[in-house]
Amino acid sequence: MQTFLRFFYEFISIFFDGIFSILRAIYEGTLSMFDFSKYMKIINTYKSELNGFEYVLFLVSIGVVVIAFILIGVLLFFLIRRIIRIKKNKVNQEDLIDEISNLNTQVKSLMEEKNKIMAMKVSQLGLKPGEEPEEQVGEEKPKEEGEESEDDIENITSRFPKLTLIDREYMNYKVKKYDTTMNLEELVENFKCFAASKLKLYYDDYLLRAFISGLGCGKLMILQGISGTGKTSLAYAWGKFVNMDSCVASVEPAWRNKTELIGYFNEFTKKFNESEVLKELYKAGYDDEVHTIILDEMNIARVEYYFAEMLSIYEMPSSSEWIIELVPNSWPDDPKRIKNGKLKLPKNLWYIGTINNDDSTFMVTDKVYDRAMPIDINTKVNPFKCRDQDAISINCSYLEALFEDAIKDNEMSPKSLERVLEMDDYIIKHFRISFGNRIMKQLHMFVSIYVACGGKEVQAIDYFIARKIFRKFDQLNTLLIKDELDPFINYLNKNFGKEVMKECIYYLETMKKLV
Repeated sequence: MQTFLRFFYEFISIFFDGIFSILRAIYEGTLSMFDFSKYMKIINTYKSELNGFEYVLFLVSIGVVVIAFILIGVLLFFLIRRIIRIKKNKVNQEDLIDEISNLNTQVKSLMEEKNKIMAMKVSQLGLKPGEEPEEQVGEEKPKEEGEESEDDIENITSRFPKLTLIDREYMNYKVKKYDTTMNLEELVENFKCFAASKLKLYYDDYLLRAFISGLGCGKLMILQGISGTGKTSLAYAWGKFVNMDSCVASVEPAWRNKTELIGYFNEFTKKFNESEVLKELYKAGYDDEVHTIILDEMNIARVEYYFAEMLSIYEMPSSSEWIIELVPNSWPDDPKRIKNGKLKLPKNLWYIGTINNDDSTFMVTDKVYDRAMPIDINTKVNPFKCRDQDAISINCSYLEALFEDAIKDNEMSPKSLERVLEMDDYIIKHFRISFGNRIMKQLHMFVSIYVACGGKEVQAIDYFIARKIFRKFDQLNTLLIKDELDPFINYLNKNFGKEVMKECIYYLETMKKLV
């Protein structure tokens, strides 16, 4: 054993002697490099013996060494500062992660509180003067059957806790008995009387026929006009009328993509931040009710940013293709209706966006307008007496059947269609604007449903053309087309009848005033 110990000592000594020699050499070299007394001794020894040119080189040599010392000092300074920063970042990294997680939780809570307050404000529409709301913001109320609580959500391990609660709520769902005797004209009348008698909101038949017809044209409707005319009130009143409260989504200026609308997966909490819109989309897939999502002030952000995917999906010819991706993979405890991270959009849901056209909003593009039905609300109706009308129980399947029957039974007359096509040729020739097959299809649907609602065919054509086709004139330079406006008004009066196309003529007269 003693022999091995001597061997090990002599063997390992070579390695450590080498390390000590290196460290000693670095230490001695550093001391020698920074021994300024030696530099001064050599300088004093040779400076008196140098001639003119040699003296210049002498000064340059001293300068080079001084610069080298400065560079070494700067490099050491930045190296030490970088080491301190890295050490500080490592120390604070866990604190930052915890802080970000807490901020995400706070933002989620604030968004939920904002949506609840918005919904409660709108739900009090139509209260009589002096009448108190049934509940005030901040007051605690008993938990209703099927309503989730914070404790319920916290106890769910799924990454979609709110949607999982909806699964449980609909576990024993029983289909209600719906009213299947009402026609579209009665639907308009009942809606008008419900809004007046229950909510103290007053709308004329002309607007409500356009509203119902707009629902039959597609899944997106835009209510536009000056502030305070009741755009949001009309959309919310519709939800009350069909006995399925509308989901209110207050659009924010920072919305840039679909995650702002439906939510996103939080990598820190491993939970999906579910928005109220996502809850409504998921819930609608379980029943046949008429569901509505209100995009309040939808153009306060760019609609084609956060709603682009929805617009594309609803263009798919088959509803089986209406699918959005929420997450890229599937977890075992995901809600029932989420398959492979994807959710199929329901057919019984409509979006109603409200628009204020002012300096604080963005212009809605053709991509959005072409796929939506715009309804103008620029006037207020004086209060009137109407019979008492309760909310109705109507299912989406029956409402869609009413729309389909209206389109089949009230086709646009050949004479009206011929006039519209001739007007299209006139607009192409004089204004270089045309409308495609999508708008023509919407025109046929709108006119047919409007007639079934109790209106006249020419009124529907006038309203649709003014809202959907003449809107494209906004892209033109008014100064360049001003001389064409009066002849076009004369053309409308001649082909459709004197003062028949009131909405169109009013639009053109307004354009003339802007010149």
